[in-house]
This record gives sequence, C-alpha cells and structure tokens, in this order.
Amino acid sequence: MKIKRTPDIENIELPLQLNISFEGVFKVIQKYASKEQADHPFHPAAKIMVEEVEQYPELITGFSDFSLLNKHKRVIDFLLDGLFPEMLTTNEIKAATVPFSFTSFKFTERFQSILDNAGDNFELTVRNFEEDLMYIHSCTLILALVYNYPVDLKRPFFFDIPDVNLGVTKHYRVAFNGDFMEITPTLLAPKITEEDIKLLLDNFDNIDIWREKFPPNSYIFKGFGIMNLFDVTADETLSAIQTNLLKIDDGSINNKLRHNLREFYAIKDLTVGYSVFDISNKNIAPRVKHSDSILIDQGSCVSCKDFFCSHVVRHIFDEHQDVVVSDVKAYEADSEDNPFYQKLLENEIGSILLIPIVTSNKKDLVLLEIASPRAYELNSVNKQKLKDIIPVFEAAAERNAEEFTNILEATIQEHYTSIHPTVKWKFYEAAESYQSALLRQEEDAKIEQIVFEDVYPLYGQIDVKGSSIARNQAIKEDLITQLNLAIKVLDEACKAEQLPIYQELMFRVKEYLHEVEKGLKAGDEVGILDFLKKDIYPVFNHIKEVSSALESLVNDYTKSLDPVLHVVYDKRKSYENSVTKLNDRLAKFLDKKQEEAQAMFPHYFERYKTDGVEYNMYIGETLTKQKKFDNLYLYNLRLWQLQTMCELENLAMNTRGSLSHDLEMASLILVHSNPLAIKFRMDEKQFDVDGAYNIRYEIIKKRIDKAHIKNTDERLTVPGKISIVYSQDKDAFEYKKYIKFLQAKNLLGTLEELELEDLQGVSGLKALRVEVIYEGAFDEEKTITIDQLIHEFKQ
Repeated sequence: MKIKRTPDIENIELPLQLNISFEGVFKVIQKYASKEQADHPFHPAAKIMVEEVEQYPELITGFSDFSLLNKHKRVIDFLLDGLFPEMLTTNEIKAATVPFSFTSFKFTERFQSILDNAGDNFELTVRNFEEDLMYIHSCTLILALVYNYPVDLKRPFFFDIPDVNLGVTKHYRVAFNGDFMEITPTLLAPKITEEDIKLLLDNFDNIDIWREKFPPNSYIFKGFGIMNLFDVTADETLSAIQTNLLKIDDGSINNKLRHNLREFYAIKDLTVGYSVFDISNKNIAPRVKHSDSILIDQGSCVSCKDFFCSHVVRHIFDEHQDVVVSDVKAYEADSEDNPFYQKLLENEIGSILLIPIVTSNKKDLVLLEIASPRAYELNSVNKQKLKDIIPVFEAAAERNAEEFTNILEATIQEHYTSIHPTVKWKFYEAAESYQSALLRQEEDAKIEQIVFEDVYPLYGQIDVKGSSIARNQAIKEDLITQLNLAIKVLDEACKAEQLPIYQELMFRVKEYLHEVEKGLKAGDEVGILDFLKKDIYPVFNHIKEVSSALESLVNDYTKSLDPVLHVVYDKRKSYENSVTKLNDRLAKFLDKKQEEAQAMFPHYFERYKTDGVEYNMYIGETLTKQKKFDNLYLYNLRLWQLQTMCELENLAMNTRGSLSHDLEMASLILVHSNPLAIKFRMDEKQFDVDGAYNIRYEIIKKRIDKAHIKNTDERLTVPGKISIVYSQDKDAFEYKKYIKFLQAKNLLGTLEELELEDLQGVSGLKALRVEVIYEGAFDEEKTITIDQLIHEFKQ
C-alpha cells in the first residue's frame, strides 16, 4: 500500500484533531464473525480478520501518527479489501483518504496507475485549494455531525492530474463517502447555540468568527473516508472552450483552444488554426479575410480555388461539409499539385480535420483546422466527438462575422460610443489610423485620444422643481394606500376567524402606516415591502381559503398592485408618466430646433433626460473639418439658446394642463466666455472638459442649480424665470442686449441682477434672472426660426 501525502500538510490548521480509525469497518467484520452469522459464507474469514486486527488496538481506537499507515499496511489492506474488490480495481478510480489532510492510501490499480503517470514531483491537491475555505468546510461538517445542523456548502472538488506519457492534463471530479467517520467535541469546544449558527451563516467570509466558534483542534475526528474520482476531462474541455470563445479575444484564443483540444483528444502536439473566407459574392471564388491558420500565412490574400484541391473546394465551400484527411500520404495519390497539399507536407501534418462554419448572413465562412502529426490520429470516427463543441464555434463565428462586417464601425463602438455627426469625422480618422497600425503589426499601436481645442461651451437645463419631494410624496401616498388595503383585509379576517395572529399583524401594519404618515425615511419602503412579502402574503394565502368573501378581498388587494412591481404604483406612475411625457415633448422640440442651429454652423450637441432636460453644446473651428469659425456664430448661438429657452418654458406651461401630476419647471443657462478644450473620456464614453484650468467650468455646471442668492435663503432657479449665470461683466452686457430684444418681442419681462453665494471651490458668480411671459396658446409649430431671429436682432 502506497501513501500519497502533500508535503508540509501539518502546517494547515483545522478545528479537527485528525485520528485515523477503522472501527467502522471492524464493527461490520465483527458482525459477520459472531455466532449468529455462523452459516454465512464470510463467517470463517471474518473470525480470522477479527483475531488479526485485535492484535493492533490502535487501528480501532485511532491514531494521529500517519507513519503507522505504512507500519500496519498489511493489516489495513486486509481490513479494507471488502471496500476495494479486486474485480473492480482496474476500472474504479478510488482511494481511502483522511479528509482535509490530502493524505490518501489504499489505491485501486487504476488510480495508482494514474498517479504513476503523473510524474515524480506531482502532488495530489485539490484545485484552487484555499486554507480558510478548508477550515470552514470542516466547521460545516462539525455542524452536521455534532449539532445535526447540515449547512449546504457542497461544491464539486476537482483534481488536475497530468499524464506525462500523453503530455496532457486530465481532470477528475471527486465524490466522497463519509460513512466511516465520526466527530466528537473536546472540552475546549465552545457550545454552539442557535444564535451562533445564525451569526456564522451571515459571516461566511469572516474566518475569525469561524475560528472563534470552532477553535483549532477543539474537535476530534475519528475514522477515514473513501473518495471516488470520475474522469470529466471532456466536460471540462467543453466548458473551457465555451468560456474562451465567449471572452473577447486578447490575441491568445488560438493558444487556449489548442491547449483545450489537446486535452480533449489526448494528443500532446495537436495543432489548431482557423481562417475567415469572404463568400458574399457568388460570382467570385472565396478569398481569405483573416487568418490565424496552420495552413495559410498571416496576411496572405488567398483564393480558395487557387489554394485547395477541387475535392476540398467542393465539400467545404460549395456543400459546406466537413473534410477529413486521416492519412496525408494516402491523400497524395488523389490530390492535385496544390499549395494545400504542399502546406500539409511542410508542416509535417499526418491527419487533419477541416470544419466549415457559415455565418447566418451567408457572408463569411470560418474554416476550423485541427491537425495531428500522425496519420489516423484524427479520423471520421473521433471527429464525432466535436458535435457538442461545434455549436460553440458557430456562436463565436457569428460574433466574429459581426465584427468584420464593418471593421471601422466596430472599432469606433469598442473605443468610443454613438458619435454626434459634427465630430464623427475625427473618430473615423482615429479608427482608420488605428487599423492601419494594426495591419502594419506595429507593436505600439493604440487608439488616438480625441481632443478638440479652443471650443466655446454652452449649457442649459429646464428642470422639474422639487422633483425629489414630489417623488417621495408619491411613494408615501402609494404606501399609505397599500397599507390601508392590507388593514381592510386583516380587519375582515378578524371577524371571520378569531385568531390572535390577525390582530398582531394588523397592529404591525398600523404601526408602519403611522410611521409613513409622519414622514418617509430612507429604507422605509424596502422594509415595508419586505414585511408584507414575508409576513402578510403567506397569511393572505390562508385567508383566501376561509371564505369566498375573504378571497374576493384578497383578490381586490392583489389587483390594486402593479403586476410587475407588485406594489401600489398609482401616484408614482402618475408622477413618472407626467415627467416622461413632459421630457419627451421638451426633448423632441429641442431636437427639432437643433436642426436649425446646426445649419447655421456645425457644433457638438448632447442632450440628457433627467427630471427635465439638460444639454451641452460646444462650438469652434476645430470641431469642423473645413468651415471657418467666427465669433459671430457664437453670439448667434447664444441668442438662439435664450430664444429656445423661452419657447421650452412656453411648451412646458402648455403641457402642464394635460399632465396627471402637475409639474413646475425652472430654467438655467450657464455662460462661459473663454474657449476651452474638450476630450473624449474613454471610460465614461462622453466628452468632458480637458485640463485643470477648465475643470472649474464642470464644477460650476454640477453645482449651480442648487445655488442661493447671496445673503438670502432664496434659490436662484425658480419657476417662471430663466436664470443666466456668468462670471464676467462683458457676458452680462452681451446677454442684456439679447434680453432687451426679447422683451421687445414680449417674450421676456422683468430683469433682476443678482450676486450668488460662494459654492464649494467657486466664488464670484453673478446671475441675470428674467421673467418669462407666457403665451396664451403656444404653438410649437409656429416658432420663430433662427434666421428670422438673427434678421430681426440686426435691425
């Protein structure tokens, strides 16, 4: 009997004192050796075994000195022969083992052969072994055997065992039999209470708590285990291939697949490659688009008819059928003098599988190549093993086909996002430059940073005032409605059945109702809904069975809930629908007005829907590829922005009457005189200002809508007025001209000049706040165009 033990295993700390004992097996043998079993065929042998084992009491009482396994190996083999029948020893992969110690003994012949082929330095250890996890596993075993509290921590354990003869690693799943072991607490073991168990269940990752409740060496393990191994190499390989193909290719996919398929076929020098052929034009022979092939050189522009023999062309490209060349030398007799056959010889390929995969759009054909240096190692029979893998390759080919459909668009989407038409040219230039560098195989190829210098920013927003308060009020009203409906059901249940539980539940519901009526706090909604789900709804299921009247009440309650969210959602739905409807109208109108502004001078524009609509605009010569910029375009755009804000305010006022939840809006414009640089942020997929000096603009933009007028508690943004924030007096002078013009058109009214309180990191801001004069019946289809606006302004 050989013993397999990982070195330094004594350094692993456990809550168990490990004692090897064969008492469980010995008791079974004693039973057959008793007089009552005198007629049993096993009786004579059992008597001999009992007499033999009784000479070594430590085998029964237990021992912790693992060297005794060697000392008593003859008797231990004798004891365990019944668990290791000779007829199965060359088939089963089985061994006796000491749990948590990685110490195994008494191997079947097949298991021993696997270990012998693993190499002299191989250590039999569990995959991804973690010492803390092993400690917790032993604690859960104690909970099950000592405290009768099984905790489901069952996870499959695997051994990865190399085969030096085949040059591959095989994977085995472990099944453990614990019938011959027991655990008893020592005086050092703290008593585990129900509260302790709850604490442990909530603190899986806190090893200190587990060590506190189960101190090292505080329990005695006595016995041994039986582990059976099952070869799951094929399953593991399939899973690994799926995982690798689903990942984004980092350039190593071919190496990974080669490793996977070598294990799958147990061929240590198997090679794998693939090529992508363009088959979109039926009038032209398919040509290679991309190659990571063992046959076709990278970068070669190859036509299939020029490279392959007619047999391969017909089966692969015409009929989309697999081709198996199990013996390249035999293939020579039937082949033509073609580059394909020459490549087989050059690469010393003895047998090869060619698997065509056609994408759903019929534009690409991926040719998968699997080759061995020896004839008949790959053949039409073992090709069938690929049946479960081919669908995974098909899915990967589908994804690759999409990437190759438009390589420039794919690059833009990978590195950027949906791009505004004004600046898209810059992204295409960067993408083309990047792809060219890749084709030239430049080692330092990287995507270019997108930066536009010297652009002027414009920012505006029209926002719902008090949106947080309104949303919380809607939540509060919905919760009150839901709790009252629950009370109604419980009240009727009390009348039908005099059960104290109904009274107790109704008391708790009323407590929640009282708290909500006082005011909604963070976490209240989640807590109430969790209480209803866990405590009330199970009772409602019972109530439905009491009478048809109660069933009808419960059904009415259920009908009042949103079918998806399972809560009363009336007020919130009304609020959200109102915000959505208003946002949609404002956004649609703004987008339409933007088309006019773009015609004046192309500029960058991005819009967001929040509780209202906000937008960023940037204008400058660097944003365009050809058109020359003049400050006149900036002034025109600023006037357009103010005019459009007046129209947005009128549209919002006009829309309020059709909303189920009344909403008030407030508008804001931020003026920034100096040009700045904007940079596309790769991580956020959006433009942002670039440089420490310019960051002040972004800080102001994020904080300004919460600003107060200096030395007052009054907020700057109020319904019915447009606030224009600036920092330089020349900006105020410019905007006063625009305001005076729009006052003359009876669009704006009274003007206020204000100083603002200092914001965190920002001081010295001022504002113009001007009253909006609302039209009685605003017609969004008849608004003034930018050309008309500029024409009238110049007069």
